[in-house]
Order: sequence, then structure tokens, then C-alpha cells
Amino acid sequence: MAAEALSLILSGSPAERVLDRTLRSHRDLSREQRQALAEALFNVGLWRRRLGFLLGNTDATPSALLFAFLHGLAGVPSGEAARFSGVGAPLPLSSEEPPSLALRYSLPDWLAEHFSRELGPAADDFCAHLNVPGPITLRVNPLRTSREALAERLRSEGVETRPGTLSPLALHVVGPRPNLYGLDSLREGLFEVQDEGSQLLGLLVEARPGESVLDLCAGAGGKTLQLAAAMENRGKLLSYDPDAGRLDRLLQRCSRAGVSNVQVLRAPPEGMLVDRVLVDAPCSELGSLRRGPDARFRLEPSSLSEPPRVQRDILARAGRLVRPGGRVVYATCTLNRAENEEVVLSFLRESPGFRLGPPGAGWLDPSCVRDGFLFCAPHSHGTDGFFAAVLERGNG
Repeated sequence: MAAEALSLILSGSPAERVLDRTLRSHRDLSREQRQALAEALFNVGLWRRRLGFLLGNTDATPSALLFAFLHGLAGVPSGEAARFSGVGAPLPLSSEEPPSLALRYSLPDWLAEHFSRELGPAADDFCAHLNVPGPITLRVNPLRTSREALAERLRSEGVETRPGTLSPLALHVVGPRPNLYGLDSLREGLFEVQDEGSQLLGLLVEARPGESVLDLCAGAGGKTLQLAAAMENRGKLLSYDPDAGRLDRLLQRCSRAGVSNVQVLRAPPEGMLVDRVLVDAPCSELGSLRRGPDARFRLEPSSLSEPPRVQRDILARAGRLVRPGGRVVYATCTLNRAENEEVVLSFLRESPGFRLGPPGAGWLDPSCVRDGFLFCAPHSHGTDGFFAAVLERGNG
């Protein structure tokens, strides 16, 4: 069963979808068997390059890779590992340390080289953190409750948490992964699941009650809900995304969260001026690779070169929509200067009425600021990787 599923994953099918289909087809598996299958699929999908190095075979069979994971990385005795993986007899494994960043942390060569250029000596630490599951982080909904009250409520529902250190809205789940979607507190709109770094992007907008704010790339609306809470449901909050289905889900989430000042835009906004614009731009998403064990192997080098053109167009539109004295926050969840700093600097060259403002002056942890931009990452802050720039339009 595992070998068949692994063949699909190694051929490019998303691991989570393969696991879901496999479990649906084998409903007789016990809870322990389901958990073991998930661990096997996700870990072999993630560690495939290092496992191939251990085997001395870059084209090893799924069963051989499973053996290499069980014995070489998980420490299962060789005889048991051979039996569990179906290889017959134990296979010889290398005892040498992988010689390259790509092999040590199981990355495509081109992607490992990219991270080395972006991060220099910190690339090793960053890549190590990409192979550790990220924390489950919640964002309290201030329209419904406080962070302290939410922590107590969750404790009564059997979920332990600890406060985040970067966002005043964040709670990190402590202990085993809970079924959050079965909690009454979620159904009552007391919180949303949102990475702490992502929460910082919404906070950078510094939306205030009574203002007009535009979320230009709203997606399913997590940051729209955050902005609405900051505005205390007062003022006008506009939300646009080219995916109409996502906007429909946003309206459902607004109802649950007690949000009443959101207006969904079904066409790209034009001919208006607002106080603040958030551009959470579509990007290569390198900052969230730890959330998907096999996502790195579905990327191509073009994933890094194609987004900037679209990003520049979106940011230029945002600049036209913000009033004099207003603010644009441009953000991505990637580590790629071509999508981050270069897009912003190009905008500033072409938009002399704007200047780069200080991110989170007075409240943002200084460790999250790099060269005048927000930058946070798994190895340095425990968050996913995020970039943001605060762009202020002059009054002239």
C-alpha cells in the first residue's frame, strides 16, 4: 500500500491528496496504521534525495527509499525495516555525511543554490528548519474575545497554548496536533488559524477604525478578517481577489467572526482612493515550504522568474488606489529578492510620490527588520518566511 502511494508522490502527485485518497480506499486501517502510513508517505516524500544518497541510487524504488528512511533516518533495526518496507533483505546504506546542502536537506540542486545566494551562511540553518513541521498558530479575534480569555477557553476544550512573542494576537498550540475544526470556540469565531509571521503583515497596515482599507489580494480572507477586527467594524473594508470562490468563503467567515464592515469587490478596483492598501502578492511561496513535505519537488526554476511581472503590475495598481498621505503594504511569503526588494525598489523608482517607511515603528521586534523591510523566517523567528515593505504616499 505504501509503495503504491509513494510511486504517485514521487511522480509528482501532492502527498496530502495521495494520503487522503489512500486512506479513503482503506477505511479498515487502525488509527495507528493510518498514522504510520502518513509518516511513511510524508517522510519519504520529503527526504527522497537524502535517502537516494544513503542508497547510492538516485533512481531507487519506493520500497528501497522506505527502507532507507526506516533504517537510515528513523533508526528501525535493519531486519524489521526490510520486512516493513518489503525489500526482502536489508540493503547497504552509506555512513558518509551528504556532501552538499541539497543532499543534506533533500532539495532540488537549483533551489539549494538559490537559498545559498539569498541567505549566505544562514542557508544551512534555514534549510534544516524547512524539514521540521511548523507550529500550529492561532490568531485571536478581538471582536469576540481577548488572547488571555481565548487561552482559557481552549484549555477548557483540551488544547494547551502559549502566547506568541512577535504578534500580540498569536497563540501557539502546545502538544499533539488537535482537531481544531471540531472545537466550539472555532465555530463561534473566536480565532483563526494563521502563522505568526502572516499576522505581522496585517499589523503593518495599522488599519484604524473609520478608515477606508483595501485588501487587494484577499485570497480566502484571513487578513481581511484581521483588518476588520483592527478597525473595530468601523469604516469601509474592501476585499478583492480574482478567485470568486475564495470571496464566497470569505463572506461565510465574516459571518462567523462577527465582521460587518467588509464589502466584497467582484471586479478589479479602479477609480477610487482609500487610506490603506494591503498587497499580499501571489508569489513563489518559498517561505512556506515546511508546510508541504513534497512541495519543493513540484517547483521549477521558472517559479522564481515569472511572478515579478505580475507583482509589479499589482503594486502599481495599489499605488494608484491609495490617497495622498496613505499607505501601501507590499508583502510576500517567499525568499527571493527578485520578488521582494527588487519589486519594491522598481516601484519606488517609477513612483516618486512614495517613500519607504519604517515597518512597525515602536511595536515590531527589531530582529524582524532587515535593510528597512520586514523579514522573518523559520530559522530566525519560528515563523514561515515573510517579506514586507511599508510604502507611504506623500501629501503633495
